[in-house]
Amino acid sequence: MIKPKDAKLTSLRDLPHEILKSIAETGVIENENERSASFLHMDQTTVYDKINEMFQDQIIMMDTKEALKKFDWLEQYRWKLVDPDKDEFTKKVADDWSGGYFFWIQKGAKITFPLQSCLLITENRLEQRVHNIIIADEGSEAHIITGCVQHADVDKADHIGISEIYVKDNAELHFSMIHHWSENTLVRPRSAIEVGNNAIFISNYLSLHPVKNMQMYPTAFNNGVNSKSSFNSIIFADKQSMVDIGSKVILNGEGSSADIISRGISKRKSKIYARGKLVANTPHCKGHLECLGLLLGGETMMAAIPELEVNVEGAELSHEAAVGKIADEEIQYLMTRGLSEEEATSAIIRGFMDTRILGLPKDLAAEVNQYMYEMDFGA
Repeated sequence: MIKPKDAKLTSLRDLPHEILKSIAETGVIENENERSASFLHMDQTTVYDKINEMFQDQIIMMDTKEALKKFDWLEQYRWKLVDPDKDEFTKKVADDWSGGYFFWIQKGAKITFPLQSCLLITENRLEQRVHNIIIADEGSEAHIITGCVQHADVDKADHIGISEIYVKDNAELHFSMIHHWSENTLVRPRSAIEVGNNAIFISNYLSLHPVKNMQMYPTAFNNGVNSKSSFNSIIFADKQSMVDIGSKVILNGEGSSADIISRGISKRKSKIYARGKLVANTPHCKGHLECLGLLLGGETMMAAIPELEVNVEGAELSHEAAVGKIADEEIQYLMTRGLSEEEATSAIIRGFMDTRILGLPKDLAAEVNQYMYEMDFGA
């Protein structure tokens, strides 16, 4: 049975410097004056959850297990969007789990600072199992930054995360997830989202580090009238990473819409499977898929797999996909402007991985861009 083992922290600053540095690379910062709330789940224990005083009456945040004890009605939201029998990983979490984050953005609340959460692994060969639930209540607005990270001293670990997100009528939720795993980590998120009338859900995903094996395919159910979902992702796969990533949006609501945009770079012996699917079940709905990929090295591979399914007249779905290497003439042009071949290649890659498609908060976007500037994109 998974049981907690650590006492709660009184401040994020109580964490060792090396851990603070690791979580900062996923957008989680120790200066909580710039965040509306902070949550940290370390290994199998929630060790920190604190709400900024400015937002005390607008956010409820706690460990999911604690929330289920406090709110009887919450049980109806658990395992509603994700089937516990979906696969071996959902079954594992249904059987035994350590907790997770519960965010409830209150009705009509306009949260001006991002919320931040972190799922951290510091124990070698740990299998972390969490179940997260987010409710953005009617008319609310919020941005959640969640980082998933593994301590540098951890050689091997597994992460299994269930996330169920509810965006109620007229609400808007931005959800930015940044992964920082290791070369020997297996990652299995299982996520689903329900989007209500005139509601907006925007998902931003960023992964710039090698991972042994990752497979994720979040599904949004646009059930509301004029509901909107957007999935934006930037993936850099290196060494022998195997990344199978995609998004699916089911357009059930009249006038609903969706966009799925992904950028992928596969280097050395890595493999990327970039999937996307739009399903139109109602007239006057719209959706667009866009997947672009770059290959660095002769042994790498990327597959773009777009799917469009139209079940009614009057729906408009489209897709665009392209995978290839950097054109020689682009490199040569930049070299005539004074750059070396390596500098020219890096400049093209950074332009390709433009984080503006993610719509991140300015401070986080600046940090990510600086980190990408320092990355080695050489072949």
